[in-house]
Amino acid sequence: MSPDRFEATYLIETPLDPAHVAEVLAGEQSCGTFTRVEGETDALRERARATVESVELLDVAPAPSLPNGWMQRRGMFDTPQTWQRARLRVSFPCDNIGPNLPTLAATVSGNLYDLGEVTGLRLESMKLPSAYRAQFDMPRHGISGTRALTGVQGRPLIGTIIKPNVGLSAEETGDLAGRLCAAGVDFIKDDEVCANPVHAPLADRVKAVMRRVRAHQDKTGKLVMVAFNITDETDAMRRHADLIAAEGGSCVMVSLNWCGYSSVQTLRRHTPLALHGHRNGYGALSRHPLLGFSFNAWQTLWRLAGVDHMHVHGLQGKFSQTDEEVIESAHDTLAPLCEGLDDRVLPAFSNGQWAGTVPATWDSIRSNDLLFMSGGGILAHPDGPAAGVASLQQAWDAVQKGETLAERAAHAPELRRAIDFFGKKS
Repeated sequence: MSPDRFEATYLIETPLDPAHVAEVLAGEQSCGTFTRVEGETDALRERARATVESVELLDVAPAPSLPNGWMQRRGMFDTPQTWQRARLRVSFPCDNIGPNLPTLAATVSGNLYDLGEVTGLRLESMKLPSAYRAQFDMPRHGISGTRALTGVQGRPLIGTIIKPNVGLSAEETGDLAGRLCAAGVDFIKDDEVCANPVHAPLADRVKAVMRRVRAHQDKTGKLVMVAFNITDETDAMRRHADLIAAEGGSCVMVSLNWCGYSSVQTLRRHTPLALHGHRNGYGALSRHPLLGFSFNAWQTLWRLAGVDHMHVHGLQGKFSQTDEEVIESAHDTLAPLCEGLDDRVLPAFSNGQWAGTVPATWDSIRSNDLLFMSGGGILAHPDGPAAGVASLQQAWDAVQKGETLAERAAHAPELRRAIDFFGKKS
């Protein structure tokens, strides 16, 4: 790959010649439009136009995947068509964009979703030259920094989510956080729907929670990382982050899709705190296989904003993603975006996770570098949160030592109770 160009790979579906569609896409997302215009000289095109690097024909679909008014106006849905799928690899000049993340996103995923020539289009992946990637934001902490902040080495971080999601007062949230610290968790986060509610204003909640976190640190020497949900407009997020830092906190959480690239970049450059990136809403961008983003492409763009943790969902969980997609997503976050730079981020497993999903996670990822979050699996354990945390610690220790959960449960009562209780619900 040229050091002056980056690449994007797309999956398309079209009744037209895929090579022609590729050229339309390349022109639309660089210097061209539907017709040659004044000033669009050959020299300008040579310098600024995107280039089709390859077109790979795939399968043929029995019917169009998406509606298309452009084709309807031309009667193309009224006659038999071959709905050809293909994979396109297109390169773009880095100088068309510079270190401008919103414009990079608009270039690789802008008007092309509206192209009349396609009945399906999905951004699958991106490849960036090292020098170009280095112009964007890097994770402030990433995997090693998060381990240093929490003091956790040699095993996954075990975390949980404040439950109930909303409704607790600031003091009730603080009390729960204190119980979770005492139970032995490494990480606590707000739910994505709880940011600054009237019944528990963020400023009050931060102070109530951090009072307990500091007390636990004074008693045990361990700083539990709390990801406070500061999702808001940009100036408010900066104020929230400053308050958390002043209270001795180490992490903030944002709903990436709803804050936007520029807002997250501004926050990254403002605060030294770890930035926990929540993916809520990603399903709207990805769930149709012929539309939107693959996780690989989506997380590439967000990593350029400098996040430290990325949600990947969880194995055997409650959401629609297949286990294969979750596994691939985790491996994506654990891989550098390009050679020569360690910009890996911590994959955060969540949704329906408990001790029983630990073996599948370990077998699939074979890495300790992950955050394993369990809400109900800790807080709904029949013997209480401390037993819930212990069951997860026992499960992870077992799989790392080659034991089955049944073998460990024979002399680990918390794990045995978790299997008996949650196993009936799965």
